[in-house]
Order: sequence, then C-alpha cells, then structure tokens
Amino acid sequence: MYLSADSPLISSEPLYSVVSFIFSQGYEGVIVDEVHYAKDWAVHLKALHDDYPDRIIWASDSSSLILRQGNADLSRRFVKINMPLMSFREFLFLESGKVYEKYTFGNPDIPLKPDADLLNFFHKYRKYGTRPFYQEGDYSDRLLALLDKTLNSDVPFFVPMITADNLRLMSSVIGTLAYAPVPRLQVRSLCADWNISADKLYQLLNVMESVGILTIVRYENDTKANTAGAKLLIADPCLYTVLSGNRGSQREALVVSMLKQSGYEVTASKDETSGDYVIKKQFTEKKYRIEIGGRNKNIKQSDYVIRDDTDYPSEHSIPLWLICML
Repeated sequence: MYLSADSPLISSEPLYSVVSFIFSQGYEGVIVDEVHYAKDWAVHLKALHDDYPDRIIWASDSSSLILRQGNADLSRRFVKINMPLMSFREFLFLESGKVYEKYTFGNPDIPLKPDADLLNFFHKYRKYGTRPFYQEGDYSDRLLALLDKTLNSDVPFFVPMITADNLRLMSSVIGTLAYAPVPRLQVRSLCADWNISADKLYQLLNVMESVGILTIVRYENDTKANTAGAKLLIADPCLYTVLSGNRGSQREALVVSMLKQSGYEVTASKDETSGDYVIKKQFTEKKYRIEIGGRNKNIKQSDYVIRDDTDYPSEHSIPLWLICML
C-alpha cells in the first residue's frame, strides 16, 4: 500500500500506528513517501522493521539528505538506494524498448552506431530526458515545480533561520549559473548584494548540493568545508534547456553528471590551459584529464576531449552522446 506522510489524513497520526493498522488489514508491504513529514520517522521505521520482520517496508523521499539523517538508527536494518538522473541508455530503453550495452570510458568499441534516429533521440534526451515524468507531458512546468518544491520545502528542513531573502538568493544563484558562460560565483559580490555572511552562503550552497539542485566541483585535493568550488553546475542538465540557459554550461553539467553517476570522481583542473577536469574511477589510481566543448574543441594537453555535435569517437575524442551511455 502506498501512502504519503504529508497527507493531512495521516500526518497527525504516529507513523507506527498507521503502518501497523495497514499490516493488520493483510497488506504484505507499505511504501511511505515524503517520510520526513512524519514525526520521529526514523524511530518509527526502526520499530516497524523489528516488529514486522515478514513485511516489506519502503521509505522514500526526494532528497537523500533527509534519509541520511536517520542513518544512525536505520543503517543496519534498511538498504539505501539512490535513484540518479536517467542516462541516455535508460531514455533509449523507454523510447525504443531496446537495452544497449554500456560504454566504457576511452574504449574504441561503441554500443551502437550513431545514425540519424539515435542522434535525434539524443537531442530529445538533452531537452527533457533525465526524469521519466517527461512521458506525462508539461515537462517544463513540472521540472520548475519540482525545483520550487525543493527550494521552499526541502531546503528549510536543513537551514535553521532561513529567510525569504535566502530563498530568493538561491533562486538568483540558479538563474546566474544557468546563463553564465563560466559556471562560477563571485562570493564577495553575492554576500554584499544580498547582505549575507559568507558562512551562510556556503551553508546554502552545500544544502543545495545535498538536495540535488547544484553540483559543486572542487579543485583536486581541496578539502575545505566552506567553498563555492572551482565550478558550480546545475545538477539536472535539462534545467538549462527549460531556462534557455547557456549551452556550454549545460554540456559540462551533462558530462559531470554522467561521470559522477558512473563512479568517477570529478575535480576541476587547476591549470585550465591543460584541460577542464580531472577524473578518476573510484578505488583506482588512474587519472584522465578531459576537455569539454563543441565540434571543433581543441584537446589542449588533455587525455581526451569530449565534443558536442560529433558522431563517432576517435583516438582521443569522445562524442557527447557516447558519454551519456556510461
């Protein structure tokens, strides 16, 4: 049985009581969405798991940060599953029903040929393919509504004393990054313009990253807790399209998103004349320096250049669509 913990029908009741009653009616399991709206939700889930070992319990929320708050009580009882943005492979499956092989970074073998149909699918994927609700219509409105919900409902859970100005500042940050050709923020200028301390700004940025709005790309070996990073990207690349944003920044956001979701650590290169980013597969020592750009982008001193508007890979060049098949 599915229920949402923010429903006014059940929000005033203890979560344990509600789920216990559902189980007493013979249901084999329960899905509790928006679980953080339930008071003491982590304690109640723990008790439900222990008292009903033969039942299935799913708890979900749009932000993994919320679920991590209950990790101390639940880590030995529940398996955490992260639902990332869709890859191009998943989009192709929904559109064509075909399951294609994954692409391995740098491999000259490709999982399928880039014919006109494939490249047309990739054009659509870049516009609206990162979330499966694109099939339900009104994609732009729904994505903007999701952004609004995350800013106004999720972020206040983690930022004490948040103000209306703080919410407007976060919207301004998204707008700035959407149109900026170089995805960076001027921290001092922002603090002066919005009359906010640097610590508060960093706190807002870190929470925006944790709830899946931003991706903060740091320099190699940068361990500072308070930082705006070397580059700031909107986490969902399709939001650039919805906001009619900068194509180059969207391209970088797409590459960084796909690499991170494929198990790569992504850091910014300190020497941009040699490349944009340094990537390393988790639990390995092998590093690659990559450059990202359009059809005629120079490789500089990188190991690979990822080029937009190209079809086939070459020795040191990888088409953008292929990176999205990782």
